[in-house]
Amino acid sequence: MVVGLGNPGERYKRTRHNLGFMTVDALAAIAAAGHGREEDESWVVEARLAGEPVLLVKPLTFMNRSGAAVGRLAERHAAGPHDLAVIVDDWALELGRLRIRERGSHGGHNGLRSVMETLGTDEFARIRCGIRRGEIPEDLADYVLAPFPPEDVLVVQEMVGLAAAAVECLLREGVAAAMNRFNVSARGAS
Repeated sequence: MVVGLGNPGERYKRTRHNLGFMTVDALAAIAAAGHGREEDESWVVEARLAGEPVLLVKPLTFMNRSGAAVGRLAERHAAGPHDLAVIVDDWALELGRLRIRERGSHGGHNGLRSVMETLGTDEFARIRCGIRRGEIPEDLADYVLAPFPPEDVLVVQEMVGLAAAAVECLLREGVAAAMNRFNVSARGAS
C-alpha cells in the first residue's frame, strides 16, 4: 500500500498539506491506473509500479484521522506495516527536500501520528516532502493549509516527481536504496 496523506475536497487540493495526495496522483498517472474507487473512507486504485502490484491510497477522512482509513484498508488487504509506504508534507524540511525513513517518530505531523496510533507501530516507510521556505511560521495550521505561491510551483512539481520516483525505487530496491538516492533537495530549493 502506498498512502499519500492529505485533505479531501477542492478547497485543499493545492495546499502544502496535500503533497501526499499530489504524489499519489502522479503515481497513478505514471501507472495509467484509471479512475479508482472509494473503499473504507479512502480513494484507492490498483496499479503496477516498478513491476510490483500496489494499492495507491488517499484517505478521505481528513489528515488528523488518516489512521482510521489506513487501518481498515490494511486489514482488508492483509497488509502489515512493512507493506506500507506513507507520503506526507513536512514543515521542518526546506521546500524541495525529501527525507525517506523506514521508521521513526511522527515529528509533530498529525496524519503520521494517527497512522502510528492506529497501527500501533512506527515500523513503516515514510517519504517526507519539505514545504517550508525560510523561517518556521508562527501559525503552522494556516501555513500548511495555504496553497503554494506561484513562485514555488516548479519546485513543488519537481519534488512530486522525485517523491514518485523514490516510491518506485523503494518498491524495486528497498528503503535503504531509496534513502541513499533520494534524500536530496530538488533544484531551485533554498
